[in-house]
Amino acid sequence: MPRSRINGNFIDKTSSIVANILLQIIPTTSGEKKAFTYYRDGMSAQSEGNYAEALQNYYEATRPEIDPYDRSYILYNIGLIHTSNGEHTKALEYYFRALERNPFLPQAFNNMAVICHYRGEQAILQGDSEIGQAWFDQAAEYWKQAIALTPGNYIEAHNWLKITRRFE
Repeated sequence: MPRSRINGNFIDKTSSIVANILLQIIPTTSGEKKAFTYYRDGMSAQSEGNYAEALQNYYEATRPEIDPYDRSYILYNIGLIHTSNGEHTKALEYYFRALERNPFLPQAFNNMAVICHYRGEQAILQGDSEIGQAWFDQAAEYWKQAIALTPGNYIEAHNWLKITRRFE
């Protein structure tokens, strides 16, 4: 049974009903409808912490989804799950894939920067400051892109860039 039919609370049920009505009245292909259903079920599973189920739904959603903008959000959410699971290399791969389809995802740039910053900290803790600085430099580049897309957001990143003299 699709997740959208088993959600227990009133708001989830209401949202599912509205989404189903919209799917019926908005002119979309059957593939787009199928992709949206999998995406919606993936978001529901992800919000409940059921990452394996969410990934299954997102992977299924990528099959029929042809719109690059919509596909970018599916790939971004896959990246989020891999980030949550500590699978940073996979997460970076999915963030890159999302940005290839939609270069206006500041949240993907931010998450990539966070991963790079974390890797920089880990390298420093292991005594490799040169590698650590390289990771920090990469983090800075991603944060600059995120900030350029959404000035006023990512205040902590902006401050870090200033403090470390990486902001131009």
